[in-house]
Amino acid sequence: MAKRRAPDRSQPFVRRAELPELPEGDDAEAFPWNTIAARALHESGLELHPRCTFLVGANGSGKSTILEAIAEAAGLGVRGGGSGFKGNAVDEGEDSLGAALTLVRGARRPRTDFFLRAEGMLGLGDRIEQMIEEAHIGGYSIGDPHAAYGGGPLNAQSHGESFLAIINHRLGPDGLYLLDEPESALSPQSLLALLARMHDLLGEGCQFIVATHSPILLALPNSSIVEVTESGLAEIGYDDVEAVQLTRLVLDDPAAMMRRLLEG
Repeated sequence: MAKRRAPDRSQPFVRRAELPELPEGDDAEAFPWNTIAARALHESGLELHPRCTFLVGANGSGKSTILEAIAEAAGLGVRGGGSGFKGNAVDEGEDSLGAALTLVRGARRPRTDFFLRAEGMLGLGDRIEQMIEEAHIGGYSIGDPHAAYGGGPLNAQSHGESFLAIINHRLGPDGLYLLDEPESALSPQSLLALLARMHDLLGEGCQFIVATHSPILLALPNSSIVEVTESGLAEIGYDDVEAVQLTRLVLDDPAAMMRRLLEG
């Protein structure tokens, strides 16, 4: 009997995200179809790196909207958590970019997944505790329910601690992981720890899609950076990222930058 071939971990779970059609008439001018994100996904689609794709752009450019749409299309919902998490469904009657999005899948399927939003950690912690309580009421045996979240309730930890608890304990090999602006929860030191953890997970067959402004995270080797602008989606180099350029200007000569900024 021939040995079963091991899956090629270099292959992505999701190769591309695209929006085949946009509404016509008045509907085309309504949210979310009138956003930069919807137009970009329709006109060019988003090619995803097998390891890690970073989405960058100014506030309001649509990078988080794109990430939310991919999360919903992948079955993760827009509020964060893994597949099947309570409260992940979009409200009934609400137009959904994710429901219209097409994901071009790779040959592999993820063993696990998670959508982690720094701004939604409190709500995520509440939903996890609710799911644990319902499991106990229903008489289900779930072992140590907090083992995947650092050994205790997320809401008993600081914002950054709870974020890193999920990164270090919940995320595992062969997973599809979406992160939305993790730098808003983490110090520079913790961002370096996150980058190192991502590197390890990528070596274990994972794929990341990350919306960020962080020059630290964007330095991750062997990844792609896609800028979201009014003109659409474009892959750019690290040195071309505006956040990198502005950070360098400040760090190279803080006094000169403050004079330019504050004195005109």
